[in-house]
Amino acid sequence: MADIAIFRYMAGIVDKSEFLHYKNLLLAKQQELSTGKSLLGSIPRAGEPHGDPVDLAAGETSATVQMRLKQTDSKLLRAIEDALTRFRQGRFGICEECGQPISKARLEAVPWARYCRDCKERQDSQS
Repeated sequence: MADIAIFRYMAGIVDKSEFLHYKNLLLAKQQELSTGKSLLGSIPRAGEPHGDPVDLAAGETSATVQMRLKQTDSKLLRAIEDALTRFRQGRFGICEECGQPISKARLEAVPWARYCRDCKERQDSQS
């Protein structure tokens, strides 16, 4: 029922089917990340040497890459949770910088986007 109230607020930005589509994209990605499809289970444990020095070095490199992937997953999960909060607050699909609607193409590609393409490009060029 809350979705319908928010949809009425967002009526000028997306239609009902798009609203549900974006929400479902976010929820599916959140579920994927939350159910532990991460690679951390295969990280070798410290103190368990297996193989020659080349194998050990490869294992350390793999563990480092997998840890970074896990960190990236955590950041993405936070971004998705923030997007779902914006849904509840009726701010989803609105650029946080300029206040203009975020394009449907951008929301389709990155449904957790906080900024329209122009504002995001401007931010990226300044950093």
